[in-house]
Amino acid sequence: MLNPVTEAFEAELRAILPAAAFKDASEAYFTETRARWHGHGLVVAPVSTEEVAAFVKACFNAGVSVVPYGGGTGLVGGQILQDGPKPVVLSLERMTTIREVYPTEDVIVVDAGVILADIQQAAREVDRLFPLSLASEGSARIGGLLATNAGGVNVLRYGNARAQCLGLEVVLPDGTVWNGLSRLHKDNTGYDLRNLMIGAEGTLGVITAAALKLAPQPASSGAAMMSVASPKAALNLLAMAKGQMAEGISAFEFIHRQGFDFLDAVGPDYRKPLDHTPEWTVLIDVGLPVGLEAEEALMTLFEAAVAEGLASDGVIAQSDAQRDAFWHIRESIPEANRRIGSVSSHDISMPISCIPDFIAEGPGRLAKVGNFRINCFGHLGDGNLHYNVFPQEGETRDDHVESRDAIKRTIHDLVHEFGGSVSAEHGVGRLKVADLERYADPAKLQMMRAIKASLDPKGIMNPGAVLRAD
Repeated sequence: MLNPVTEAFEAELRAILPAAAFKDASEAYFTETRARWHGHGLVVAPVSTEEVAAFVKACFNAGVSVVPYGGGTGLVGGQILQDGPKPVVLSLERMTTIREVYPTEDVIVVDAGVILADIQQAAREVDRLFPLSLASEGSARIGGLLATNAGGVNVLRYGNARAQCLGLEVVLPDGTVWNGLSRLHKDNTGYDLRNLMIGAEGTLGVITAAALKLAPQPASSGAAMMSVASPKAALNLLAMAKGQMAEGISAFEFIHRQGFDFLDAVGPDYRKPLDHTPEWTVLIDVGLPVGLEAEEALMTLFEAAVAEGLASDGVIAQSDAQRDAFWHIRESIPEANRRIGSVSSHDISMPISCIPDFIAEGPGRLAKVGNFRINCFGHLGDGNLHYNVFPQEGETRDDHVESRDAIKRTIHDLVHEFGGSVSAEHGVGRLKVADLERYADPAKLQMMRAIKASLDPKGIMNPGAVLRAD
């Protein structure tokens, strides 16, 4: 049984930590981005690993819940404890030191509270690239991104957050510090504890620092938007692009016409890349080594795609500003979705070759629930789609509240049929605990529960996230 934060326990914490570690409990810490989750708690923001360890040890001894909080950008309620005894919200906002940069090793070591954009800038200052990139990079903190194994737009080339991390420093639930902050690329000494912590969403410990991989800056970068006839044509275009440029493809994004229609209706403003908005558009971003020019390579790809009937129109960025304008479109679609108001949103993935059949099957399945608009877009290169369901024009999502669960079940059942995942890059949080129980392999759940019970026997770490609290 977990205990609430009491006046006596708060006084104990104040004797352990300096006054600067205690934050005003503003609504920002307790409201999820889409305002679907509302929490409570005492907010503490340590400045060092030692302070985190002392604080967590006190919580462990008192049986008080700890809810790790990074940038607050999560979309599945992982940073919000809505029910249960009053917890302590552990904010990483003051742990913002870039500890060391090793350009010859292509490694940077940072505190968990460093904002992603600041890591990217530190890499640029030594002519390197930290390729993890997503819309919230100006506020998301690396600890939270690792805790959720965030994806973003460059997964096709560089992998998820997991693939970009060499080592971690973690405070375990009893306050013990695991110093796994290794810069080694090869280390086969036992279980891979780093990857156990990445994606655990703060349920097994608190990430306090990370050693991250850097990459060379591409010598030539570019982007193109091309209209394709169908999802199948888009996949064939992706295969052609890989054949021509191999690992030079950084991102391959897939956009349905509905996304452009929403931008036209509610903004944000954007410049149309093509004279006529096609049913399906792909955004291809490349970064090539010395000796290859991005614009020339994209033109070669476009000409081959047209000859094969895969693309019918396209535009290749002629400047960094035009390339940024292409990405502005892709990154504005979630904001347009928010302004329209979805009935149900789905972060899903599946084997890439199954995507055309899934997209073809989805509308018919949804029609059995009601009459909706679908905005399907995402990271085609790694099989991650954002499949969002909206009311018809003139209606609002409030008109379909009773349909939300049926929509979600319909889409997730279909994803499961295709061998996919109902959580591709946003994590499980508290929103998808029941989905994990429904679709995960029973042996997987058994192992996860055993790991949780072993490392966190009192269940204080982010209770109710990923696994249902006892």
